[in-house]
Amino acid sequence: MSRDTNHAKTPPEIDANSVIAFLRNRPDFFANHPEALQGLTLPQRDLSVGVVDFQTALIENLRVEINKLKNEREQLLETARVNQQSLSRIHECILAVLSAKSFEQLIQSVTTDFAVMLDLDMVMLCIEADDEGPRLLKTPGLVILPIGTVKQYFKDDQRMLLRSHVEGDPVIFGGGAPLICSDALVRLDISKVSPPVLIAFGSRDADHFNNSQSTELVRFLTQVLEHVIRAWLDLPH
Repeated sequence: MSRDTNHAKTPPEIDANSVIAFLRNRPDFFANHPEALQGLTLPQRDLSVGVVDFQTALIENLRVEINKLKNEREQLLETARVNQQSLSRIHECILAVLSAKSFEQLIQSVTTDFAVMLDLDMVMLCIEADDEGPRLLKTPGLVILPIGTVKQYFKDDQRMLLRSHVEGDPVIFGGGAPLICSDALVRLDISKVSPPVLIAFGSRDADHFNNSQSTELVRFLTQVLEHVIRAWLDLPH
């Protein structure tokens, strides 16, 4: 037996003639694989004065388009990753709400656990009551507001307000207001017989919330919260 059969055959060396032959047999190669143009050094062609080299210009345009598509793909992947992370956090909050064994545990999950689950600095549940001014209850994150306060934040039938680069509102966030640089306020529609309620999500990141963001996930979370509170208190819609 020949010694050559005991060793893997060495692939033939690819030389310039092989590459030229390959490309001649596949004239649409660069059209189908424009990324192959990246990094190529093109020969300088000696053209007459005033003559435009359309071939070089076309290749350069292809390079620009490749970079553009690459950046768009990376942005799309990053957006998908962030959306998936947000969805997982919302699911975690909903499971905490649904698994509460008492109304007190439910309120604690909202005012304490939500901030951790959503990677926020503060989550406040604000309820209107006949009182002289805003005050914190013994339960952290639960605030009593004077009657008429909630509607001051929303226009007409508006249910949600996203604000970036703001100073935290001490009426809502109390002593933690200086930490808050962006927030999301949501008016809860619990029952026609219950006082107005809003939930406030606050972050020290000035760009965490802004009015161009999608709100479907936050709306879904607050709708679940409305249903669960209504069920615990046995209230009509």
